[in-house]
Amino acid sequence: MELSKNYIPAQAESKWYKHWLDKQYFKSVPDHRKAFTVVIPPPNVTGVLHMGHTLNETVQDILVRKARMSGFNACWVPGSDHASIATEAKVVHMLKEKGIDKNTLSREKFLEHAFEWKEKYGGIIYSQIAKLGCSVDWDRTNFTMDDHYYKAVIKVFVDLYEKGLVYRGARMINWDPSAKTALSDEEVEYKEIQGKLYHVKYQVAGTGDHIIIATQRPETIMGDTAICVNPTDERYKHLKGKHAIVPLVNRKVPIIFDEYVDKEFGTGALKVTPAHDINDYNLGLKHNLEIVDTLNDDGTLSEAAQVFVGLDRFEARKKAIEQLAAEGLLHKEEEYTTRLGFSQRTNAVVEPRISTQWFVKMKELAEPALKEVTEGRIKIHPGDKFLATYKYWLENVKDWCISRQLWWGQRIPAWYDKEGRFVVAETLEEAKVKFNQQYNIPEVWLTQDEDVLDTWFSSWLWPVEVFNGINEPGNKEINYYYPTSVLVTGQDIIFFWVARMVMAGMHYRNERPFEHVYFTGMVRDKQGRKMSKQLGNSPDLLELIDKYGADAVRFGIMISSPAGNDLLFDEASLEQGRNFNNKMWNALKLIRMWENRKAGPGQFQGNAPFAVEWFESRLNKVRTDVDALMAQFRLSEALKTIYSLVWDDFCSWYLEWIKPGFEQPIDTVVYNKTVYFFEQLMQLLHPYMPFITEELYHLIDEHQDDLCVKQFEPTQTADKKILEDAELLKQVITAIREARTKNQLKPKDQVVLHIQAASPEKYQAIESILAKQVNAAIAFTSEGIPNSIVVAVEKDKFFIATDQALDTAGLKDELLKDLEYQRNFLASVMKKLGNERFVQNAKAEVVDLERKKQADAEARIKTIEESLANL
Repeated sequence: MELSKNYIPAQAESKWYKHWLDKQYFKSVPDHRKAFTVVIPPPNVTGVLHMGHTLNETVQDILVRKARMSGFNACWVPGSDHASIATEAKVVHMLKEKGIDKNTLSREKFLEHAFEWKEKYGGIIYSQIAKLGCSVDWDRTNFTMDDHYYKAVIKVFVDLYEKGLVYRGARMINWDPSAKTALSDEEVEYKEIQGKLYHVKYQVAGTGDHIIIATQRPETIMGDTAICVNPTDERYKHLKGKHAIVPLVNRKVPIIFDEYVDKEFGTGALKVTPAHDINDYNLGLKHNLEIVDTLNDDGTLSEAAQVFVGLDRFEARKKAIEQLAAEGLLHKEEEYTTRLGFSQRTNAVVEPRISTQWFVKMKELAEPALKEVTEGRIKIHPGDKFLATYKYWLENVKDWCISRQLWWGQRIPAWYDKEGRFVVAETLEEAKVKFNQQYNIPEVWLTQDEDVLDTWFSSWLWPVEVFNGINEPGNKEINYYYPTSVLVTGQDIIFFWVARMVMAGMHYRNERPFEHVYFTGMVRDKQGRKMSKQLGNSPDLLELIDKYGADAVRFGIMISSPAGNDLLFDEASLEQGRNFNNKMWNALKLIRMWENRKAGPGQFQGNAPFAVEWFESRLNKVRTDVDALMAQFRLSEALKTIYSLVWDDFCSWYLEWIKPGFEQPIDTVVYNKTVYFFEQLMQLLHPYMPFITEELYHLIDEHQDDLCVKQFEPTQTADKKILEDAELLKQVITAIREARTKNQLKPKDQVVLHIQAASPEKYQAIESILAKQVNAAIAFTSEGIPNSIVVAVEKDKFFIATDQALDTAGLKDELLKDLEYQRNFLASVMKKLGNERFVQNAKAEVVDLERKKQADAEARIKTIEESLANL
């Protein structure tokens, strides 16, 4: 088979993914092996993979493929999240485009449209996961609205209610006027914005006096039910028992005294609006104040506002300012920096609102979840960065508002009679039985709560319920696959999802849901900006795969992804991945060219050639290093190590060292070893770049097995002496080649290379490769060779003798430049070693390295000085 000039990704990708699926390599069933379980963080069902997902999915696939090739029963569960707020918003928008208003539909009809939408768009993200090469068990695909999952969520709600951990109550909550739903505290993002502080005059009733009050929100003035000042504030003591007149609506309200007010802030007087501020609400409860809710659920002004009714809150703000100014009640305006809460889902400014909602008591659930991490049973990577965040959240946990005023999601299983009395039960039939038991009413008309549960209330059960662990707690699968091995996720959902999964796992399984949590960094563009549709800096994954190939995309995102840190995405790294593909492709073509030039086995006598022994040791060393790095989740560093092994050690050095001369044969043993090394490299790289490695594995030789499930061999110990000899060889070859180039000695012109070394025997194993690589006849000497080019490597000297006339003036200039550089370098090293704090506090190996640098620099300086004397 003739190979194409370059690797063509699309052909290999479609071929091998289908082959792996046909062979059921990704399918997992419980057996005698140890399980390695990963559950995918379920992306929104209507979404597409962005670069953050791409990083996340690639990391998971690397870990899963490595485990599958290391003797584990690897099980990677895919799935998607119903994403109540986001999906409902998209369905409402779709209906609006068809001229249909959600409010004209029944709940059942709306849900029909929502499921149609899910069926139409829900598969997009799965096809992208497959295109990336992810080795998920497709037979295990879960969706958080699947029948078994829906049932599990309802079961958990009822159970927690019966345990007193779920309750219903009127509280000040976060309200999203765009989605018209309550939000939990964690779904609100705070941003610093430049606003204005308006100083407004409130008349003291029955007098000509005014109190000036500063407010950021004049549109809520109509909801004021008191003025509050500090009892120790001398300026206002004379107002005890008095009332004030609320501007715009002329409502008479009491002036109250409370130490909550900071008399140093603003004017020291506070307007109290219990319906629209959590602190005012608490003051209102304490002083028994009236609550006037001036806003509708869509953020427009309600009838209770009396003025500007029906206007949007921000439009009403403008009108209120105009009227206050016209009535002479606006004392002044000033610029003011404030923190404002925005809905994570819709980006609408969130309103504090008193509302009857459902809540989960979190303190009892949080304690075991905190212990699992602080006592080391769940390990967070990188721990130094995210452990503190996890602890902070759980030590300061608040009750979780779990009801949402939506239709798409698990409907709250609370059942009400006409009087508003309710029971909680999984079904209507069970509810009627409970109602009769509780209220002694046998026949009753019950209606179900209109609200649905927060999406996170379903996804916190993910590691348990994907194995049906809530509905069937003792089943074979949950007992085999749980707890899972590692969770890979984004740092932005530490509390939303990670901590809550630990709570649910501990509560329902009394066991951690995963052993390790690996937090990926945020993917940013090369200017450091967060990727977003608005900025237009988030590339289309499928377009990138079409352009570079899936392996190059995986390579590009991993090579620039230091553990847990944000990564700056640049297409140049994908270009690097594509170049790497072609480098390996060309290495394959070179090796295959030698196949018909093999000479009978065992042509060399005694030990295998140095190059073969060296690469065997180098391969073992890298395999050991990669295993250690991957165990620490330093996946980017592991990839860089493999990349260097393939590109530098194998392609640039090893293949050059064993390459036969023009029309010369290659020893069969060397050739077979080279094929073996190439296969080992493909296996080592396979978890990162599965398609090209599988393709090359089958092209280098005829194989009945597949790399995807080929088990790693036990790692052998590397020969340290051979590795050191090879490093010396590489340094010498590089230094001699540079000297030849500087002195315009053509590579084809042979020279004599005299080596002056304290231990000439160390060159015995590498002499033949050195001679071939620098095109030189080699001799050993105990003294300098006059009229030669002198090169120093560590403490050894190399004299290049040639018949060609040397440019001594040019040589002298080069030596003087090198001498100056070496002296400056030595000075910097000596400065560091002269620093007592450095020598005392640095690790011993770091100090030893600096001392080696000193010795090497001193030796090079001496060599250069002798060379100058010889000219």
